[in-house]
Amino acid sequence: MPYCRNCGAKVPEEATYCPNCGTPVAVAAAALSRPVLAGWGERFVAWLIDMVILGIVTAPLNWYVSWTLLPWMPGYMRFIPFVDFGLSNIIYLLYWTFMEGNFDQSIGKMVMRLKVTQSDGGRIDMVHAAIESIGKAFLLPLDCIIGWIFFPTKCQRLFSYISDTVVVQA
Repeated sequence: MPYCRNCGAKVPEEATYCPNCGTPVAVAAAALSRPVLAGWGERFVAWLIDMVILGIVTAPLNWYVSWTLLPWMPGYMRFIPFVDFGLSNIIYLLYWTFMEGNFDQSIGKMVMRLKVTQSDGGRIDMVHAAIESIGKAFLLPLDCIIGWIFFPTKCQRLFSYISDTVVVQA
């Protein structure tokens, strides 16, 4: 708890004036620099940008798989609701893990001025980035729905919660 510079009384952290003498309290730099959580809309646009980029990159792979390998795959591997384990999803996982593990941002997040951090504001490492990216790459609908239900105040997906990460405005 800070103290008033004028009278020395204890001042609550959220106060703008000293409750004892009424002197204005200087707003701490740490309070001004607190990260602001990114909303679902901003995150969706960043994801959409990433998907367009990755879609262009993985289009030849998807075409090859659909014409050569897919007809030979068992039916149960082609359709599991809300889950996708295609080869392009492995590329998505590697992309998000590399970009967010090294730069705290994917290209979409760079454009939207967002970044991934630990819940306490620290940088994430490759392990946390990989855990966070699993949900995006393979289980996105379930990952988001569970996050919307159980973690709405922090705007976290399930795998963001598991990896103890949040998306904030950069």
